[in-house]
Amino acid sequence: MVDKFVSLVNPEKPIQPFVVNLTGINNKMLQNAPKFYEVAKRIIEITSDCILIAHNASFDYRILRTEFDRLGYNFEKETICTVQLSKKIFLNQPSYSLGKLCKSLGIAVSNRHRAEGDAYATVKLFSMLLHKDIDKEIVKKAIKPIKNTKISSRLTQILETLPEKTGVFYMHGTNGKILYIDKNINIKKAVNNLFLRESKKIKKLIGHTKTVSFELLGNELMSDLKMYKEIINHKPIFNKELKPITKSTKFSNKNMILVDSGRNTSEHSVVLIENNQYIGNTFVDLNYQISNIEILRNLVTTEKNDNRNRYLIKNYLRQHKVQKIIRF
Repeated sequence: MVDKFVSLVNPEKPIQPFVVNLTGINNKMLQNAPKFYEVAKRIIEITSDCILIAHNASFDYRILRTEFDRLGYNFEKETICTVQLSKKIFLNQPSYSLGKLCKSLGIAVSNRHRAEGDAYATVKLFSMLLHKDIDKEIVKKAIKPIKNTKISSRLTQILETLPEKTGVFYMHGTNGKILYIDKNINIKKAVNNLFLRESKKIKKLIGHTKTVSFELLGNELMSDLKMYKEIINHKPIFNKELKPITKSTKFSNKNMILVDSGRNTSEHSVVLIENNQYIGNTFVDLNYQISNIEILRNLVTTEKNDNRNRYLIKNYLRQHKVQKIIRF
């Protein structure tokens, strides 16, 4: 989170009783609240060069456009709807309303039906959707290629957007096509080192690269698992072909949950193993999401239970001490 703006807005007319019952906001609370034109500039500032993401985005976008039209300002944004994404990624849910979907995924919601509480819940939901988006359609739609024709200047601009944190990075060509995938504990340093290499293959890769996106993953195990899955799924032309793993990769415990560091201090990464099978992984910020196995199964991104994934997990456990192993 880089910025936030929270405010009641005076609609300049009485609000209907059903809205009072739904939100707890009444006419008295709005008497001294700013009118829309008084907050319009702040909304433009905070959404500058951004994509508008909301649960049922067409509704929120229509409301904003209507209010700005009244002020004579053309408010245009690309939008992403978490309802539509959830229907594609979280299949067979009993309901896709924000409240019921968050309940089934173990997402805590405070101040339900108030803008701030719903926005925080949508951020958590969108983060899960990003992690489970195997085809990378969300990222491909959102990336903005740097159009500067001078390669040195373009590479400098790319580096300025990258973090010095652990995760996977993707080098994109024309139309967002993924050309190369790698991982590192310092994404910015790894990409910079790549830009400095002199081999013909790397120079060709750099020449075709329009932008670089990344996914923060908190620790090396999550990065290893993500990188393997992404290479198998996208088959980037500049990555080497993966050699098969032939070693025995059975786990010492048939059923266990590996809990380790997440992408920030309030979050944990989770790897789920059942019946000696690698089920998948996810990120959580509540113990309830780990202790409730049904919620955890909903949250994990299902993975291939193959030798390489099991080898990556076993190898990591040999070399690192995770925060917690829960056997069940």
